[in-house]
Amino acid sequence: MAGMKAAPSQPDDLDSWFSLLLQPATLKELAVLVACAILAWTLVWLARRTTALREPSILFGRRIIDGVLFPLLLLSLAYLAQTLLAGRLPLALFRLAIPALVALAALRLGVKVLQVAVMDAPWVRALERTISWVAWLAMVLWVSGLLPIMLEELDQIHWKVGSSRLSVRNIIEGGLTAGAVLILTLWISSAIEARLLRAATGGQLSLRKAVSNAIRALLMFIGLLLALSAVGIDLTALSVLGGAVGVGIGLGLQRLAANYVSGFVILAERSMRIGDNVRVDNFEGRITDINARYSVIRAPTGRESIVPNEMLITSRVENLSLADSKVWQSTVVSVAYDSDVDLVQRLLQEAALAQDRVMRDPAPSAALSAFGADGLEFTLGYWMMDPENGQLNLRSQINLAILAALRTHNIQIPYPQRVLHHAREG
Repeated sequence: MAGMKAAPSQPDDLDSWFSLLLQPATLKELAVLVACAILAWTLVWLARRTTALREPSILFGRRIIDGVLFPLLLLSLAYLAQTLLAGRLPLALFRLAIPALVALAALRLGVKVLQVAVMDAPWVRALERTISWVAWLAMVLWVSGLLPIMLEELDQIHWKVGSSRLSVRNIIEGGLTAGAVLILTLWISSAIEARLLRAATGGQLSLRKAVSNAIRALLMFIGLLLALSAVGIDLTALSVLGGAVGVGIGLGLQRLAANYVSGFVILAERSMRIGDNVRVDNFEGRITDINARYSVIRAPTGRESIVPNEMLITSRVENLSLADSKVWQSTVVSVAYDSDVDLVQRLLQEAALAQDRVMRDPAPSAALSAFGADGLEFTLGYWMMDPENGQLNLRSQINLAILAALRTHNIQIPYPQRVLHHAREG
């Protein structure tokens, strides 16, 4: 139609890009982009202060520009500015900035989600560098006009897989789509897990972890199906794969499947919870994590035992804190036969009550438990509420207090005495 200005065509070589970037209007575009960046930084700063985050998140990160929200806001503001300036200025810088911001937002989203999902594994940093180089290389190819030519050449390299036609271009595009879908599912599952596990303890923590694991597995399965469909694989072929997996479970993977099923059973019935003190196969410690296949038990000495969940279901497990976290402890003391029994009992109880970690209800009890070969044996029993803080240290403090009290009152701790009879010859 006459009178309408034609939209500028996409430059197809570097000379065309340089000619556009050297126009006087490019400085105005740069000023608008800087204003968009300042506005995006301000909005993220205000949002961060409003939410009062205690720990880094995917959206905000550790710094203002470290999260996903800043590049997303900058991309949105830049796209809005490009739309408003499209009919007023010959845009060149915006046509470069928008794809760069899209690549930056996608890169930042993928890296942050992976850091949350795999707890800052060392390989995430290497993967970030690899993706960054690939993204910027793709942008350079697009700016130089070589990207469409390369995609057309890759599309010519194809082969038949059943009734489907696969090419290198389809595999690359499907792989990118699959990565985006999997990152999205990881983000959703991580957000749900963080919301479920927030301020949860004991039985609630175990149950919510079971729900979060089930949701993550379901979302990952759906994401895998969508990723396979994006690559171009016929999903009806999964029926054959499902049959093969079933045969594999029946023949050699039944123990692995049993561990996964046992993990969900433990988390669902809450017979063992994170934080419980248990004894399994002569190993005693505190449950620090319950995963789908195994559980981690940490001993007071710092050693950690990785126990398959099937063992926790099929073998005998002593849960020292199933009903409550109270643990009973005792120590044995021998005194001379001529000692005052009532005084000894009172001193033992006072030595236990002098420790803050010893419970007052029920109160410690001291009883004459046996008549030993060398003296009277008293057993001091007491309850504690925090076994995770150590048991040997509390027993040592009580024994030291008992020893000091007995010495103060001149109550003897007898030494073993043996009488040897020598037979006379002749």
